[in-house]
Amino acid sequence: MSNLIENVELDGIDLRILALLQRDASTSNLDLAAAVHTSPATCLRRVKRLVDAGVIERRVAILSPQKLGAGLTVITEITLDKQGAEHLAAFETRAVADEAVQQCHRVSPGPDFILILQVADMPAWDALVNRLFTQDANVRNVKSFISVRRAKFETKVPLPSPVTS
Repeated sequence: MSNLIENVELDGIDLRILALLQRDASTSNLDLAAAVHTSPATCLRRVKRLVDAGVIERRVAILSPQKLGAGLTVITEITLDKQGAEHLAAFETRAVADEAVQQCHRVSPGPDFILILQVADMPAWDALVNRLFTQDANVRNVKSFISVRRAKFETKVPLPSPVTS
């Protein structure tokens, strides 16, 4: 049996592959195949199908911001003065183009955007404020929260339970 998720059928093997790759995307195909009890060729075909279907968007290394000099995390709410589609799109385009913006969410209700930002220190934060917010006449309100401790950081997406017959 399988789950049908947005026109992509996922069976128990697919779900195990996804769970393992979410834990460590550098797992070799040989080790992945052994862990999910398939042949390496079958495993490789399944992973390719999951990539082609967009289930696996990309594989990345997760780096330590602190060890690379970008240890200040800021969560920021942005409210624009004008919320027309073109104004929202213009701010979003500028925000996602900035290297310090790790996540950009258009939200409702409340502020228009929530940004997760990673900068080196307070002077870098000040430069970002000037670059993204102060110079934009359409930014009405900025409310920022400085993270003093990251209690959890996870990239895993909850997977559906395998369907059993």
